[in-house]
Amino acid sequence: MAPYDSDSSEGEDNDFTETNVLLGYASADANGEEISRLGGRPDWIDPKNPPSSALARCNVCKDMLVLLLQLNAELPDRFPGHERRLYIFSCRRKSCRRKEGSTRVIRGVRISPDAPPAGSKENKPAKEAPPAPKASSQGIGEALFGVKPAAASIPRANPFATSSSPAAAVNPFAPKTAQPAANPFSAPQQQQQPAPEPASPEPDAAKDLPKTFAETLSLNNPQPHGPPPPAEPWPEESAQPEPYPVRWLSDAEYETLEPVTMPNLPAQKMEIDTSDAGGSAGGKEDKEVFESSMDATFQKFADRVGENPDQCIRYEFAGQPLLYSKTDKVGALLHVAGEGNVKVTTSGSKGFPRCGNCGAGRVFEVQLAPHAIEELEIDEDGLDGMDWGTVIIGVCEKDCQQRGVVAGEAGYVEEWAGVQWEELTAKR
Repeated sequence: MAPYDSDSSEGEDNDFTETNVLLGYASADANGEEISRLGGRPDWIDPKNPPSSALARCNVCKDMLVLLLQLNAELPDRFPGHERRLYIFSCRRKSCRRKEGSTRVIRGVRISPDAPPAGSKENKPAKEAPPAPKASSQGIGEALFGVKPAAASIPRANPFATSSSPAAAVNPFAPKTAQPAANPFSAPQQQQQPAPEPASPEPDAAKDLPKTFAETLSLNNPQPHGPPPPAEPWPEESAQPEPYPVRWLSDAEYETLEPVTMPNLPAQKMEIDTSDAGGSAGGKEDKEVFESSMDATFQKFADRVGENPDQCIRYEFAGQPLLYSKTDKVGALLHVAGEGNVKVTTSGSKGFPRCGNCGAGRVFEVQLAPHAIEELEIDEDGLDGMDWGTVIIGVCEKDCQQRGVVAGEAGYVEEWAGVQWEELTAKR
């Protein structure tokens, strides 16, 4: 993918720029949509087999979370035979806001027995031979959802609508079952030698490594073993917090941006008063506040979202999130100047943490935009509601299945949610 800072959505002499990002808009009318929506209660892939309720409890107060987003995330070209959904939850308690663990995300997946294994050639999107053209002619949504670019005179399809085609894709390249081949290097039967003594097992290399290095390997590449813990039952709906109202994501389109022409203004020298009149400490604080108010990352976020202010979600699998800030914990983790986001986290580097279920790398998939708060809290009184700027979701790049779940059954895996909260200096 193109770098975040240089932005994959730069256009060429067009009246507008179309990016690879799919924008989802909320509506009170379903318009045929059955899965993708804001609010309500979750609809699990298999209603008779929900995930453990432990995955939807606040890590701060241990109360049940409420649903912010449920998304139909099937990618038939990238993960054939995978039925995928994303569920983003958040705690309603004001005391839990801005605390880690008050927002969580679950990826639901049901993999057909005929689906090619993760990482196989059949399970990877085809690579184009010529150099990649501009974003407006090769949107990822066109390949994954069948959505055509805005410049084309073809009606847009709804990328979040339930697919009518079978989810399972048969793997034509799956090897046929055969008897094990004989060893061509074995001696003829009439010259067979006594069977050699079985070789002693090789020592565990990790045990011979220095402890700190072995611990680093374990921390940076988690490989869980054994079955998952027993599922916790869900409480009755009457014992759960009140859900947000349902707002359907029945409309989606590629992001289009107006061309930006910077005015040619004469250079001006700006001086900051650091005299003793207000005290030396006060001058320093004024300077820090001024520099914070000129946060280029936040300004880019505000300008970009402001061009399509009604957007509720931004979707681009393996794309680049739009950061609200680069100075908070999430921004510091994901922002890499001049580079694309790193898929995995290793000791001392940046990027999404590895998948806690299979150890593979994670990639960006979707983020919530500020207008989603207005849609979710449409029936709320007052202004003391949610105060995040964006919620960024990173998912397993291999779309792994929950441990212990067999093919054809639904499983649920917790993924990474990074919340960037509003800042006082960001409120205009």
